[in-house]
Amino acid sequence: MSTMKEKMHTGDLYLPGDEEIVKEQMVYQDKLYEYNQTKPSETEKRAKMLKDMLADCGEGVYVEAPFYANFGGHHCHFGKMVYANYHLTCVDDTHIYIGDYTMIGPNVTIATAGHPILPRFREQLYQFNMPVHIGRNCWIGAGAIIMPGVTVGDNTVIGAGSIVTKDIPENVVAAGNPCRVMRSIGEHDEIYYYKDRVINIE
Repeated sequence: MSTMKEKMHTGDLYLPGDEEIVKEQMVYQDKLYEYNQTKPSETEKRAKMLKDMLADCGEGVYVEAPFYANFGGHHCHFGKMVYANYHLTCVDDTHIYIGDYTMIGPNVTIATAGHPILPRFREQLYQFNMPVHIGRNCWIGAGAIIMPGVTVGDNTVIGAGSIVTKDIPENVVAAGNPCRVMRSIGEHDEIYYYKDRVINIE
């Protein structure tokens, strides 16, 4: 029979207030609290702390403080050169995977946790978790919300304020509530970087 802690990562209903879970969670939340007390100038200290806090932390990862996470980032897997702006919230009750070179705007929420629709189970405080996968070289715009179980493909842009409830493929621009594909990334983007502004980098 699976323990409550094991059920955190299977998608099964479980009780997050389980004593074993809460005891471990407090350790990681304390580390996150300490991270959020650091000064912006303490870049080396922050980098060292992230290596300790996160499940995986690639080279060049930078997360602006304050950073919020249910498990202190302990279930977050960040590839190299991931950048997250202020107020990233990771509801990391199970695993969150973010690929190399992905950029995350301010006030983004990435959630893995959900609760049953049936009221009596919510009353008993049951929860379930589904992992989130965000690909390589994505851009997640400010205020976006990524819902449990979602996968975002490589190179994709998620527009600011979007609520991503379903998988989004690679190499597209997607936006809205619910988030949907607006167009593919292609020849137009080889010429223009913003509206009618032409790319002039040699």
